Amino acid sequence: MDNSKVFRGILSLFMAFWFAFGSFCSGAAAFTEEQRLVSQAWRIVNRTYLDNTFNHQNWAQVRQKAFNAGLKDSQAAYKAIKNMLKTLDDPFTRFLDPIQYRSLQVNTSGELTGVGLQIALNSKTGELEVVTPIAGSPAEKAGIQPRDRIIKIEGTPTKNLTLDQAASLMRGRIGSSVNLVIERDGAPVEEISIVRDRIILNPVIAKLQKNQERNIGYIRLTQFNANAPIELAHAINSLEEKGADGYILDLRNNPGGLLQAGIEVARLWLDSGIVVYTVNRQGVQGSFESFGPALTEDPLVVLVNQGTASASEILAGALQDNHRATLLGEKTFGKGLIQSLFKLSDGSGLAVTIAKYETPNHRDINKLGITPDEVVASQPIKFSDIGTSSDIQYQAAVELLTKNS
Repeated sequence: MDNSKVFRGILSLFMAFWFAFGSFCSGAAAFTEEQRLVSQAWRIVNRTYLDNTFNHQNWAQVRQKAFNAGLKDSQAAYKAIKNMLKTLDDPFTRFLDPIQYRSLQVNTSGELTGVGLQIALNSKTGELEVVTPIAGSPAEKAGIQPRDRIIKIEGTPTKNLTLDQAASLMRGRIGSSVNLVIERDGAPVEEISIVRDRIILNPVIAKLQKNQERNIGYIRLTQFNANAPIELAHAINSLEEKGADGYILDLRNNPGGLLQAGIEVARLWLDSGIVVYTVNRQGVQGSFESFGPALTEDPLVVLVNQGTASASEILAGALQDNHRATLLGEKTFGKGLIQSLFKLSDGSGLAVTIAKYETPNHRDINKLGITPDEVVASQPIKFSDIGTSSDIQYQAAVELLTKNS
């Protein structure tokens, strides 16, 4: 064969490849900042989202539709990302603008501003629903309760709002007020005005109650932020030094928080055993264990209700399945999904559902909740009466510990 022909053939192939590669790079370089942002968000979901069917749709077509919408500025890009995520039909996978992203980071670090509501979209009705008011927050002091439905915010109907839009409407400067229209089962629709304030998230409240049979250490854990494990450890050690020989751990209206904080708190009570299983999109199971020693072996009763959610349910399930505690109260909220935060290039971010969790006995509690060992219905009480003789569930826990002494 003529070597010059072979050379010319190879050269032609090389030139064809070079022009194709150059055309590709030119197209990539033509991406606008807005297109890059949308593409970055798409890739994060494509790589990490729990449901690899993406709600039974062609996820690549969803991205193309977002590009075709026209991305003239950052707000258009944000809208396109929100529309992409909306197709997943997952209220916990959401877009966060730069302010919202920073706010969520502050929340888990121990301090925030606003009215103090944890909210969710009901997966069946689409209504904006209160998971729980944060302990001591303006919302709790105003009487808002778990499962309340927020119909309007400042006159704006919430039916078609996203979680972030609803949260944004409730934000504002400290000292300003926001009007909410609240619907509650068995009660008339009510309009409530709440004054916004700075909310310091001290997640642990502890006290020692002595009676003839026991010295009971009462610990109320309001949120699983970064401070929760160390603050709870301090509370247990302090109560042990004061002579506590039985404990009540109050997780009522605790909306959860950091997964790792929930695991670390469980380890404070367990000598050994599985704390939680996690299951990713490939069905691969991971597990977190406790290796001990526990800070105390004393009897433990855990108070739960319909506002006990997420990391609180991980802790409650771990203590129940390992037979370390008796759960008392009402069925929990039922949030068995795990989200991870991802920062985008312009300071905005995504919260993406990346896994689900199961209790040590492999119970999937998402949308089902955890049923307590002792069911005791609650009655409305003042914030100041929690953990007192006016608190029916607390008194039932005291009686249970006393009876078992």
